[in-house]
Amino acid sequence: MSFNYGLRPTTVQMLASSGSSSQSSAFGEYTYYVRICADADCHILFGSNPTATTSSIFIAQDQPEVFKVSPGEKLAAIGSSNVSISELSA
Repeated sequence: MSFNYGLRPTTVQMLASSGSSSQSSAFGEYTYYVRICADADCHILFGSNPTATTSSIFIAQDQPEVFKVSPGEKLAAIGSSNVSISELSA
């Protein structure tokens, strides 16, 4: 599957997730979209201080997703996976 949103990648964060919720750093001031890809199934949640649970957004292994976010938000993930977070701007 190919995605072309015409957005510029800026910062990439790697988040190791396990049996408890892990949290990313805050997104940059010009970040309005993020591309998420995980090497194993996991659950994610966005917010100013998020805690992901198994009821949060499901991300399937190796299936990239793009989400609209606000600058300063963070991502939390739970599950035995490594999550790649690519911050995107116009």
